[in-house]
Amino acid sequence: MKKLLPQEVYNPLTIFGVGLAALSFGIIIFLSILEYLSDETHPYMGIITFIILPIFLVIGVFTVIFGIVRERNRIKKGLERSQQFPILNLNDPRERRLIFIFSVGTILFLFFSAFGSFKAFEYTETDEFCGLVCHTVMEPEYTAYLTSPHSRVGCVNCHIGSGAAWFVRAKISGSYQVYSVLFNKYSKPIPTPVKELRPAEGTCEQCHSPEHFFSEIKYEADYYLYDEENTKSSLSMLLKIGGGNSELGRTEGIHWHMNVSNKMEYIHTDEGRAEIPWVKVTSKDGSVKIFRDIESDFDENNYNPKNLRVMDCIDCHNRPSHIYYPADKSVNLSLSLGRIDESLPYIKSVAVEALENTYSSKEAGIDSISISVNDFYKSNYPSVYADKKNIIEDGIVEVQKIYNRNYFPSMGVNWREFPNHISHLYDEGCFRCHDGNHVSDEGEIIGKNCDLCHTIISQTTGDGEEIVSLSGIDFIHPEELDIDVEELICVDCHARK
Repeated sequence: MKKLLPQEVYNPLTIFGVGLAALSFGIIIFLSILEYLSDETHPYMGIITFIILPIFLVIGVFTVIFGIVRERNRIKKGLERSQQFPILNLNDPRERRLIFIFSVGTILFLFFSAFGSFKAFEYTETDEFCGLVCHTVMEPEYTAYLTSPHSRVGCVNCHIGSGAAWFVRAKISGSYQVYSVLFNKYSKPIPTPVKELRPAEGTCEQCHSPEHFFSEIKYEADYYLYDEENTKSSLSMLLKIGGGNSELGRTEGIHWHMNVSNKMEYIHTDEGRAEIPWVKVTSKDGSVKIFRDIESDFDENNYNPKNLRVMDCIDCHNRPSHIYYPADKSVNLSLSLGRIDESLPYIKSVAVEALENTYSSKEAGIDSISISVNDFYKSNYPSVYADKKNIIEDGIVEVQKIYNRNYFPSMGVNWREFPNHISHLYDEGCFRCHDGNHVSDEGEIIGKNCDLCHTIISQTTGDGEEIVSLSGIDFIHPEELDIDVEELICVDCHARK
């Protein structure tokens, strides 16, 4: 029989390599077509299609080459094969039985391997896999995620997004994380990987289109002082969401920063991106303005290039799904909703102090909160403790829930370690740039006046007076201050550092 290929090809090793390469290539094609026809993108399929299977394909190719070279050397030495393939005699009952068992076993093995691989692939796409497999390490992030506005958005959709390129990058950067967890080399707390995150246009903007941000939204909040009466004040304002599409409204407001109308670049000098001494704005018409912090000694000719960023969603919405709320804000909300009785004297102060104490473990924190609150009312307000013991216990349970949700001593996680750049009350936030110190060469200042981003339409002061004006009113601080509130930075007091 005439052979179509050289003699060197006909050896078991080369034939095995051809089979392995052909099978790998076929599965790659099949999965690629499956991904193309699917209505949903499966990020984890990329690791199978573009990483694992190509490895086997390359192994198969090298096996083919090695087999040919090895067979050629055998021929040169006169060690020719009497036969290239094993002889299968189906007339022999034993061989026939062996072939049948081997064939059925191989088919079953391939079937169950494929099924198991698919189920494993499905599991690696779940939020439970991301949050629970490394429970101790990811407990803070997973707990915060479950109560976040994005709790129904899969982890991979934000951390990776669609397409194979960023999937591969994420998995390569994640390989060290696996090593860190296995050998207990991870830091506590785990830093936010801003530098490794995909730009927002490939994740956030798939749902939140900046071209369609416009108009204003109403925001209301209640605030309580740290006095005996837990003095309450309320605020209602219109947040100027704004945007960059002039066809939908005026290009102003908070989302004026977005890249639709303007390209914003900045340089930060710290890992938390709280210190921003240099800002560059490029408008649609190509005009450029550079604002420099006049109180900073930053040298723009000598800085780390990695600290130059093009501003996107994540620079302000830096905790979109993993939010750790400040004790002050959390207790305000619980008081406002009636989960903690505001008639309990000093309950705002007692609750916040109990939350902000340092504890060795979460269990110690939960127990200490109960003890400290009970002891306070036993010692200072025995009659209140006797009459409202059940109400106090309900309040303690609520404070413990707040602690359980926002504090994780084993990982060194709390709201101070992961501040939220939205707003400017508990973090520098907007005031990182809007501090009145950033000035352009033309003398233009990045202002910090309140009505740039919001209009206060009503406020109820601590003495019960309600002030309303749809055109906007000046903010009245609940406590009397010796200086104009607009000259202050909120975080200096409210962060309670």
